[in-house]
Amino acid sequence: MAEERKKGLNADLIGEDLERCCKGENVCRRCQGKLCNIGFAKACIKEYKKNPKKEIAGGSKRIPTTDFKVFDEAELETGIAHILRECKDCKEDHTEECIINVIRNCYETSLLGDSHPYEGSALQYLMYLKANHPEKAGEIAYIYSRGK
Repeated sequence: MAEERKKGLNADLIGEDLERCCKGENVCRRCQGKLCNIGFAKACIKEYKKNPKKEIAGGSKRIPTTDFKVFDEAELETGIAHILRECKDCKEDHTEECIINVIRNCYETSLLGDSHPYEGSALQYLMYLKANHPEKAGEIAYIYSRGK
């Protein structure tokens, strides 16, 4: 039997993943908030919890791509795997401003240095990672395949 997709976004899981990635003020000294990739993603998920909308207006353009902080790679890989599990595989209905896509881009920029266009399919994305970032793809695919 095929896995049944749930409706909505598991904002608690995504929020917990983001908290584990956050370096906190002990390391950063002062929180940069939305100027940090993880801080921006945290603000997105916080807003989603208050007002659950599928899209973040201008979200993909507001990702702080010049944030060069080094985050724990294992936590970023887990975050990517979990956000991919939340993807509804919308394919041609995919939008760049989807909250799932925006958060994935934040993780991706922190882990890989830039973001990759997403085509609305977790499987296609995993294939892209395998071809372009094989050192990261294995762990992300493993976490993705084992579920939550």
